[in-house]
Amino acid sequence: MRNIDEDTITHAVLAAMSKCRDDRLLTVMTSLVRHLHSFAREVTLTEEEWAHAISFLTDVGHITDERRQEFVLLSDTLGLSMLVTTQNNRKPAECTEATVLGPFFVKGAPEYKNGDDMSNGAKGRPCFVSGQVRGLFGEPLADAEIEVWQSDENGFYDVQYADPLEQGGEFQARGRLSTLPDGRFHFRSILPEAYPIPHDGPVGRMLDALGRHPWRPAHLHFWIKAPGYEPLITHVFRNGDKYLDSDAVFGVRSSLVVDWIEHPPGVAPDGVTVTTPFFTLDYDFVLNPAEERQ
Repeated sequence: MRNIDEDTITHAVLAAMSKCRDDRLLTVMTSLVRHLHSFAREVTLTEEEWAHAISFLTDVGHITDERRQEFVLLSDTLGLSMLVTTQNNRKPAECTEATVLGPFFVKGAPEYKNGDDMSNGAKGRPCFVSGQVRGLFGEPLADAEIEVWQSDENGFYDVQYADPLEQGGEFQARGRLSTLPDGRFHFRSILPEAYPIPHDGPVGRMLDALGRHPWRPAHLHFWIKAPGYEPLITHVFRNGDKYLDSDAVFGVRSSLVVDWIEHPPGVAPDGVTVTTPFFTLDYDFVLNPAEERQ
């Protein structure tokens, strides 16, 4: 491998990997090296630009911790997350479309019963959510596991607060419940608001340099699992949000944009009298049978 130059280095790197015993790893790394080298040649990458890129990725790593995932933000804002999601979730048109997981999913969220208030003290206007989980052929899916998480009225997720206890405790506006025998579900929460993804770090600086904003339209996250069906990770967006056509992570799909109905103070769907205006959302999810995956 002596005397390698700019014309022969790509071949030399690929040859150095020839003894790789993992066929899939070799396929991925071969393509990655080829595209990286082609990119550097295409833009005639300078040493200064290369050093700046290394510094940028180092900063992304330094700001990432158990509460913040800057690498996910980077992938999201470059459209890579949504590309990977889309190409790995091809399914019949009747099925609910998938979107990105995002950086704010947290394991271990509390379990609730249908009808419970999942906001757990998070601030926001009352919102009552209902719907049904069905299979591709219309069959209701009983005991399907639904995980929900969302922003509060300030546009923050619980994990974004420096001290969650000051906001009333951990695991706010997120939780898990199961569908009823007829596949239906219902719970109380708060109205999600549009919010900017964290932009005080390297990804935020990148967006600013590119003339892009960091905002996401208001939405609820859903992760639904049922035996014998492909899991579904998706959002349900609020119709009318001004960021629907410029989502910072490219996750909006028209089929997931829904009217959230505002109601005057009065009796809510759970029979409780609410003294302030409240909202309702009704949305059904259709899962793809696992054997139908292409």
